[in-house]
Amino acid sequence: MVTDVVDAGEDDAQGYVILFHGLAANKKIMAFIARGFALQGLRVFVPDLPGHGRTPGPFSYERAASCGDSFVRQMIGRGAVDGKRLILAGHSMGGAIAVKVAAKVPVAGVIAISPAPMVTTHGIEKSMLIFTDPPAVPPHTLVLSGGLEPRSMRDSAKDYLSGENAASGSYEVISLATHAGLLTRANVVAESQRWAAQVLGIDGSVKIPPRLPLVGGVAGLIGIFLLAGPFVREALGKSSLMPETSAAATAQPYDSIAVRKQNISVRVIAEFAALSVVAILILKAWNPFHFVGLFEGDYLAGFLLIVGIGLLAAHFKKIGTLSGSDWKHLLGAAFAAVVVPLLIYSWLDLTLTEAWMTPNRWLRFPVVLLLVLPFHAAEELALGPAMRTRLSKTRLAYALGLRLIMWGVLLIGIVGLHNGEILLALLAPYFALFCLFQRTGMDVVRSSTGSALAAAIFGAILLAGFSVVVFPIS
Repeated sequence: MVTDVVDAGEDDAQGYVILFHGLAANKKIMAFIARGFALQGLRVFVPDLPGHGRTPGPFSYERAASCGDSFVRQMIGRGAVDGKRLILAGHSMGGAIAVKVAAKVPVAGVIAISPAPMVTTHGIEKSMLIFTDPPAVPPHTLVLSGGLEPRSMRDSAKDYLSGENAASGSYEVISLATHAGLLTRANVVAESQRWAAQVLGIDGSVKIPPRLPLVGGVAGLIGIFLLAGPFVREALGKSSLMPETSAAATAQPYDSIAVRKQNISVRVIAEFAALSVVAILILKAWNPFHFVGLFEGDYLAGFLLIVGIGLLAAHFKKIGTLSGSDWKHLLGAAFAAVVVPLLIYSWLDLTLTEAWMTPNRWLRFPVVLLLVLPFHAAEELALGPAMRTRLSKTRLAYALGLRLIMWGVLLIGIVGLHNGEILLALLAPYFALFCLFQRTGMDVVRSSTGSALAAAIFGAILLAGFSVVVFPIS
């Protein structure tokens, strides 16, 4: 496993920390907490688990736990760390792995930050569990939860501290913190430092790492997003309004009732909902898309393919309009859809998280692109023309509403049908932000070119790239 080593540059470390990241995360996301430990004079080892970050796959929950166990044993066996002065720490899935490994390998202590549930209590279904074999809690275990996490997750994390070693552990709730937000909270670093000082017998003063890297990363990302719109328009060329938009643009005044009739169709809403239900039922019985090689990304790609084919069949009379696109517009849309994400991924990889596309991820890109393209084409046909007017806001809201319906059905499949695709539920907030930016860009392409196919290609490339970056390699 590719591993970062973070320390204060001293030859003799006062202790050691092995820090595991969570599902669909990577070692760079753990940098703030790792630097906090390093300020205590501890040497921190942060590996990318299989299929995450720079470490090749395949990934499975069992393989991640097994590799974590082997990693700790080899580090101790080779003398890289002293087990008596070693703390195992982790977030979410990584927190559960830290507890599982520490139950078998004696270490000084454990810090589990919002560890993944391992038992079906507090309303948590078995299909939502990452691991189902909870060990006895290791001695000297600190469990941290976020105050804004669901109560079921907080109660499940608190249950980690049960059994004969519970008296030596501690449970703390970090107020106003979400599951992912725990990784950037100074309170988490402070509590972790105090616990490390207690179990290792070192200086207990709190030293919070500077936040400038986090602030700079977010500021740069905002800057790229602000530049993305003008860049896309330049890539598409400075052509005048296309026929489908020019007539609407000159229609004055705008009639709100006419706008709703033009842009919002009950039939389309019903089609999106019904086909989403059909897709999750098919995938529940049979998922032939495992060849994609992305953990749960194969399910999402298959879901969109089934919905897309159904929508194309429902709107087959409009399919002919896709063939009338100017090849220059298609190339411009594809060029912009590749360049903008690469800029974003490059900046993220330099600052906040490992987001660069490794060769293994590039190999999966064309497959995902082909699977999601039919949906984006069908979505554009169902939405109708885009306009450079205030009507475009109605179209964007309508498109996002249709996607919300689809994600609602996906979540029903996770909770109601127990299909086990828990990662899709965890990533839902990030996909919501992605859909906002993606659909905005697609509308820019459609209104600038008048081409449904150009907008579909633009959106499909964005989604394929986002998927191969976010989902673990399986």
